[in-house]
Amino acid sequence: MDIFGSTGVWFLIGAILVWFMQAGFAMVETGFTRAKNAGNIIMKNLLDFCLGTIVFVLLGAGLLMGEDALFGLVGIPNLDIFTDFANYDWSTFFFNLVFCATTATIVSGAMAERTKFLSYCIYSLVISAVVYPIEAHWVWGGGWLTNEFAGVYYVDFAGSSLIHMVGGISSFIGALILGPRYGKYLDKDGRPTLLRREAKYVRAVPGHNLTVGALGVFILWFCWYGFNGAATSGMAQLGQVLVTTTVAAATGTISTMVFTWIKNKKPDVSMTLNGSLAGLVAVTAGCANVDVAGAFFIGLVAGILVDVAVEVIDKKLHVDDPVGAIAVHGVNGLWGTIAVGLFSCGINPVTDEAGNVLSEQLGLFYGGGFNMLGVQLMGIVCIAAWTIVWMTGLFMLLKHTCGLRASRIEEIEGLDKHEHGLVSAYANFAPVPLSAEMLEADIPETAADVTEAAPAEIPALRESRKNGKLTKVVIVAKQSKFDELKAALNKVGVTGITVTQVLGCGVEKGASEYYRGVKVDMDLLPKVKVEVVVSKVPVETVVDAARSALYTGHIGDGKIFVYGVDDVVRVRTGESGYDALQEEKI
Repeated sequence: MDIFGSTGVWFLIGAILVWFMQAGFAMVETGFTRAKNAGNIIMKNLLDFCLGTIVFVLLGAGLLMGEDALFGLVGIPNLDIFTDFANYDWSTFFFNLVFCATTATIVSGAMAERTKFLSYCIYSLVISAVVYPIEAHWVWGGGWLTNEFAGVYYVDFAGSSLIHMVGGISSFIGALILGPRYGKYLDKDGRPTLLRREAKYVRAVPGHNLTVGALGVFILWFCWYGFNGAATSGMAQLGQVLVTTTVAAATGTISTMVFTWIKNKKPDVSMTLNGSLAGLVAVTAGCANVDVAGAFFIGLVAGILVDVAVEVIDKKLHVDDPVGAIAVHGVNGLWGTIAVGLFSCGINPVTDEAGNVLSEQLGLFYGGGFNMLGVQLMGIVCIAAWTIVWMTGLFMLLKHTCGLRASRIEEIEGLDKHEHGLVSAYANFAPVPLSAEMLEADIPETAADVTEAAPAEIPALRESRKNGKLTKVVIVAKQSKFDELKAALNKVGVTGITVTQVLGCGVEKGASEYYRGVKVDMDLLPKVKVEVVVSKVPVETVVDAARSALYTGHIGDGKIFVYGVDDVVRVRTGESGYDALQEEKI
């Protein structure tokens, strides 16, 4: 049995892997954004495929796979999927469906955290119904870009331009028209502004879960073997595609890591994850046409290009893209398509039905001259122009009809709450209002009255058993030192502590770090605040124990504050002062 070809088993397995990329995109976008929008992002990544399936069945499949019309510009829409059930090409339909869904998903990340859910559903429908199917028909549906130009043919084997560049351009237009997240850019007075012309300062907005984001990247890398390899014609070509895909991705990852390490003095984790995706996107067009050396240089450039592009888009153009979709998919989709014209080495020549070679498809660096590079540039311009016209019109229409952007209060409080009625995607970490049933379950049959308890001794009327002075000691320290501090306090006899996770800084004003190329002024560092009130244990002993546990000799060891306390009352027994602080004898 032939496992390759349009009806082969591998062809369909590869398509299934492409479908699972939805999970990868969902995890990347969720991890690189804030927790208050996690549910909204998951919902969008689920719905764009489901909605896209319906419109692709009704319209998109015909525009992409139908018979040529208008000189190869579009396929003729048909309902063969309903009327010719027995003979329909189901494998090709499913293959094109999952690729179509990927194009729509890319846009979600760049417009995350401030887009109305309804508007997202609408533009996702339009991308899947019209925008992607028509431009994909030009190359994959037998349209005009499959023709010979100057002895060569346009090459985009798995979609650097048809999918990723189109998704990146759509992302840029959407994010530009939509505007930045509130608080992302500041004006000259340090106030949040939504106007690009007023933006003078850029704030980093770190994602809430880097682990989830990394999981998404690993899922996408794994599924990319199906993305690039599904349409291969045999075992040899499949192996070659898998190797070039891996080499470009690995090189892109290392390239980004080294570049950010040199630039920021530390390797940027989230940007390095983007570097992996950049290498994958860039090699997608030429994975079947380049050798290992070509894949290496494609990944090398992609890894540097993604970091530079993210910073230019963010710092210079002031277009807010939370996940880097524009740089990863748009910029590197463009680069990868151009790279075919540079590095194509004739591995996958164009042949006729009889097997005669029609074109060796040699790029500039392999002796092919500028012909192939010129054809690649021509295709890029046409595909980009089609996308720009459609998506600009669509986003402007949405902006002036149903509205594209969520309100400020919805954005600040989170789209999960306002769009979906979801308090938090992480329920155990969110305050959950108690229902009447829950409250009643906790009330004993006979409610206790505080006046029935032992009366509290008023300081002015009692004679203290000991003239012990009450002192409150507040210790602000590094979170990593808490266990040592707790053990030290317990060792000297401190019987009770109160612990709070806080943010703050001392005279050093925190430390500066970089997130995705943007300087993060860490004026408020995560700290732990420990409060104890002592009488029996000497204050000097507590302070010495705390200093001994916390001291490293470096800035940021913490502070210890000492206060006088007027009195303390134990609620249950009414004991006060010195007695209230002693361990009860039961």
